[in-house]
Amino acid sequence: MKQKYTSKKKSLFFNITVNILFIVICFCCIVPLLLVFSISITPEKLIAQNGYQLIPQQISFYAYTYIFKNSFSIWHSYGVTIFVTAVGTLIGLSLTSLIAYPLSRKDVKYRNYISMYLFFTMLFNGGLVPTYILITKYLHLKNNIWVLILPMLVGPWNVMLMRNFFKTGVPSAIIESAKIDGAGEFQTFLKIVVPISKPAFATVGLFVILAYWNDWWLALLYIDEQSLMPLQYTLQSILLNIQILMSNINSQTHQVTEIPSESARMALCMLAVGPIVLVYPFLQKYIVKGMTVGAVKG
Repeated sequence: MKQKYTSKKKSLFFNITVNILFIVICFCCIVPLLLVFSISITPEKLIAQNGYQLIPQQISFYAYTYIFKNSFSIWHSYGVTIFVTAVGTLIGLSLTSLIAYPLSRKDVKYRNYISMYLFFTMLFNGGLVPTYILITKYLHLKNNIWVLILPMLVGPWNVMLMRNFFKTGVPSAIIESAKIDGAGEFQTFLKIVVPISKPAFATVGLFVILAYWNDWWLALLYIDEQSLMPLQYTLQSILLNIQILMSNINSQTHQVTEIPSESARMALCMLAVGPIVLVYPFLQKYIVKGMTVGAVKG
């Protein structure tokens, strides 16, 4: 009886310790985001006088007003990024799963060689100059919305992750029983494999969403038209314009505090990260399982 009481006491102590640890971790993750938001709504003069503060002494949305002076450009860039992210994620997940599923099947010939080829592309790539020549000269994708989508459609890491999930998370007996019942390969994949692989799709989908949402490099290389600029590149251009404007103003004049340099930086961070944060809670319940099951070596 005493041993049972001691065991419960140890278990209670362990649970309390783990909960406290995760509360501290959550606090460490949330506080920086709150600090960024607090700085973004703090007047520039107070930031210069008091530095960064978690609770602003005075609230001002001048930084957001300054950024949204050309609101059409911001909202249009949001539209471009949302379109690129939605279409790229949908097509990318489809292609990734269609590549990963055959590689997870033991009856597919040369699957190990194909997997090695995919792994090889993670170590070496074609190089920036050949890629640029291919996309602009031969594929004629410069200043085309698809140049923001096609180069990142399939990632070898995502294929490997999804392949391992299919290998460990989808029982082969279910696939064999579907074959016995007369189901074809596509029918088996769509009606059996996909529904039980939601954690893998959610995990890989989040990776793809983040890659498309945060991308500005492709726009820098291949986009010159303002109407095709994605959000991240537009925000980067606004930040660069603020820095140039600040460098051209005499730091001893009062005008320097009228330009929201620091608060605008943080406001740009909030504008960039805000929408993507809202996606995570809907995928959270699938992500942990997808990462743990898909990470099993096969």
